[in-house]
Amino acid sequence: MRAIEMLGISKAFPGVLANDRVNLLVEQGEIHALLGENGAGKSTLMSILFGLYEADSGIIKIWGEEVKIRSPNDATALRIGMVHQHFKLVHNFTVTENIVLGMEPCSSMGNVDLHSAEERVAELSETYGLSVDPKAKIENITVGMQQRVEILKILYRSADILIFDEPTAVLTPQEIDELLAIFSRLKTEGKTILFITHKLREIKAAADRCTVLRRGKFIDTVDVAAVSEAELAEKMVGRAVTFRIEKKPAKPGGVVLKIEDLTVSGPKGAPAVTGLSLEVRAGEVVGIAGVDGNGQSELVGAIAGLLPIRSGRVLLRDHDISKESIRRRNESGLGLVPEDRHKHGLILDFRVDENLILKNFRRQPYSGPLGFLRFPAIARHAEKLITDYDIRAGHGPATLAKAMSGGNQQKVIIAREIDLSPELLIVAQPTRGLDVGAIEYIHRRIIDERDKGRAVLLVSFELDEILGLCDRIAAISKGEVVGILPVEEADERRIGAMMGGIRA
Repeated sequence: MRAIEMLGISKAFPGVLANDRVNLLVEQGEIHALLGENGAGKSTLMSILFGLYEADSGIIKIWGEEVKIRSPNDATALRIGMVHQHFKLVHNFTVTENIVLGMEPCSSMGNVDLHSAEERVAELSETYGLSVDPKAKIENITVGMQQRVEILKILYRSADILIFDEPTAVLTPQEIDELLAIFSRLKTEGKTILFITHKLREIKAAADRCTVLRRGKFIDTVDVAAVSEAELAEKMVGRAVTFRIEKKPAKPGGVVLKIEDLTVSGPKGAPAVTGLSLEVRAGEVVGIAGVDGNGQSELVGAIAGLLPIRSGRVLLRDHDISKESIRRRNESGLGLVPEDRHKHGLILDFRVDENLILKNFRRQPYSGPLGFLRFPAIARHAEKLITDYDIRAGHGPATLAKAMSGGNQQKVIIAREIDLSPELLIVAQPTRGLDVGAIEYIHRRIIDERDKGRAVLLVSFELDEILGLCDRIAAISKGEVVGILPVEEADERRIGAMMGGIRA
């Protein structure tokens, strides 16, 4: 029996045809992947299914019956639930309070019966192997555990069709494996799962079938077991994709970044980085490999000026920038692609062209002698970068950053930072949420920067990315560098052991 039939679905936004007569057929009890480039219309299609948008045309059938889904309440009534890419949780509420929000059970006296709610949450958690503490506060649990809370929210509402939008984008490799195992358990319990992803390996590991979209159009639905990752990638981007990162041997020059005995506090005041020392030379990529939460964010924050340094020094070409302002660090030749693109990478209410000059709007030709902005020059600059980086912006330079897909937002940040030609380029999770075609392009640009003599510090949870791009790899555990290896001596097993605290 078919759980979902979306037939001839079209949806247009000003300047963009997001879905163009798309068909999606999902069988009951299957895990169905939705694959496509950034801006291909995947999230729009799922938002229509969940009632966040209404289709301009087309038919939706659930369990064979034609339905109208005008709001998430309609979707919930049809037992459809959705876990969004950016979680919808109240951080100072407990797990249970978040799960029952809007559907709070009441006692005979009319008070919220939190005790019975906690028992129900514990029962659901045990049934589906989610291992969530009902009494824990959201602010005190990991990102992976927060995602489990989101899953419990829709299971609590008796959802039989579960939609996941980029569910692994913010997870560590271990959490990804755990999530895919949860998918398998949910399928065993008779649930139907739809998930959006850019990661072909996850589709091969978890999905039964996969529907491919490209530029808003339906391309194909395939049995995952019958196709290779390369075939899926080619269907997604319309051309053959190179998975292997081609690069010449590095030619390291002088030291550009020197970190001396650095200690940085974490969110609760305890040291997150302790006595860390590291050097990055011109013409090389040095990777930081580690499990999330081992000081990577604090290290990047301290170098970039986003966090105060408790002790130690950060030198850029022998100039101590430890106490410099962020602006002075940028002017000294530091570029940053931050891991949180919304918090530190973009001003979401600004246009694309405005975001692309955030760090150099004071300079010619973008600003005149009296400080007034020169909008024609700003627009021309944006048009060039939009073309060079294949940024999908419906209104071109005038597109608001918040109106773009996450992958295209990331491309805006990377285009801006590389265009500034910094001596030191720090890239934290540079390809999170990007499709394989965009990843291939970003990887090539990073290597191009290295070959131009830039120093690159890469922080990534993707070991394939670390091993493919880096010349040297520093494994970090509990805020300390456990060991540094040339890439020729590194493999996943050895780096994984170092990430676990075993010194090289």
